[in-house]
Amino acid sequence: MAALMHAEPVREEAIGASSGGEGPRAPHAPTPLYANRVKVYPKRIDGTFRRVKWAVLAFCLALYYLGPWLRWSRGPGAPDQALLIDLPGRRAYFFGIEIWPQEVYYLTGLLILAAIGLFLATSLLGRVWCGYACPQTVWTDLFMLVERLIEGDRTERMRLDRRPLSAGKAGRKLAKHAAWLLIAAATGGAWVFYFQDAPTALRQVAAFSASTETYFFFALFTTTTYLLAGWAREQVCTYMCPWPRFQSAMLDEQSLIITYEAWRGEPRGSHKQGASWEGRGDCVDCLKCVVVCPTGVDIRDGQQLECIGCGLCIDACNTVMPLVGRPRNLITFDTLANQLARAQGSAAQYRLLRPRTIVYASVLAVVCAVMLGALLMRAHLGIDVLHERSPLYVTLSGHEIRNGYTIKILNKTHAAETYTLTLRGLRAYSMSVIGNPAMGDANHPLALTAEPDTVATYRLYLTAPREALAGESTPLTFEIEEHATREVAARDSIFLGPER
Repeated sequence: MAALMHAEPVREEAIGASSGGEGPRAPHAPTPLYANRVKVYPKRIDGTFRRVKWAVLAFCLALYYLGPWLRWSRGPGAPDQALLIDLPGRRAYFFGIEIWPQEVYYLTGLLILAAIGLFLATSLLGRVWCGYACPQTVWTDLFMLVERLIEGDRTERMRLDRRPLSAGKAGRKLAKHAAWLLIAAATGGAWVFYFQDAPTALRQVAAFSASTETYFFFALFTTTTYLLAGWAREQVCTYMCPWPRFQSAMLDEQSLIITYEAWRGEPRGSHKQGASWEGRGDCVDCLKCVVVCPTGVDIRDGQQLECIGCGLCIDACNTVMPLVGRPRNLITFDTLANQLARAQGSAAQYRLLRPRTIVYASVLAVVCAVMLGALLMRAHLGIDVLHERSPLYVTLSGHEIRNGYTIKILNKTHAAETYTLTLRGLRAYSMSVIGNPAMGDANHPLALTAEPDTVATYRLYLTAPREALAGESTPLTFEIEEHATREVAARDSIFLGPER
């Protein structure tokens, strides 16, 4: 895969120079802008950050794969899957929370929370999301674990790739890719199960009786997982993901990031046991920090776009420093301000409260409060009123004026409910529902019912004497009240008639 490289300026060298001056200069051939991918072979490493990554990986994978199988009782007739996006039923379920289509603003709130939370985490801890919880990182770690178990560690994998094709090499490669495809298929299947009842969907997929859409998305997510986590790997983080391009706007000199203590490590070079450390740095140039990096960067060159902030280079360096008798954390999580202070012999100071973190945290708190308040105060009842357009009104033989309406009652509970429909805005009127013999007027409200977790639709005729109207358009309000809880919902509309 071609990878975009940083172009270096073309340099010229003097040719035929003498002590009296420079001779003619000929430029080198320009550095190519594109080059073949240099495959990264990360080496296995143990340490604090590696163990944290394994823990986060296990948690994220368990959450993802087990999520569709969690059950949550919602009553008869309602789906019992705890996490479900029911597209045919136009509902989204999250344990005890049920989101209707008209409540899509909750999705907007979740996206805002995710964005601001990511900004806050980045301003505090750098690319901690990229290094630990990003799906690309999690699945790439899993795929590399499988690769290491089948093909061996870094050196063995490099030797295997250099060997000519043989039965042994082909067998290991096939075993690796078969394991990758199984993981990718489990990933694609789990994603599909979030949109259908998981046990039913699994049986249908296994019996080849699922819908075309199910197989399409199952294949799509299987393929993308296999390609991105198995083949593309670090190139997704470096070239495909937009986050590294603008994460620098979230960082400042007080953000905790992976740093190399150049003031302590330079000048670097190999070290022999018993030799003096006078006039040299602690870095022994072993390159262990480079070979464990999943993106293949050298953190000693400073902050780079490719660095995902996983901290494995810290674990690698901390295994070397005790062997040469030097202090740990030559590579560490630290702020640029603290590194400058330490280089000057000053004490380090951590400032978590800064203008940007205060702003991010405040916005996060406000959005959380708004969403929590909306959830706590959300209504379980709603009403929509649509005035019929053809005809706008009808004049009856007794000179009364009749308008037609479509009434939609939203019952968001899991039980059948009965409602009382009343009208405000007309002094005298009568109501009748098409297909229902019941009648209603100003003194006798109309009773309507709605099945659990549904929208009940009624076509209604509203008749009023001409003298009760305010003119061509009379504003009015339809109001329904639930019998059991006395919850009320209302919707404004108009009553149309002829000119006075």
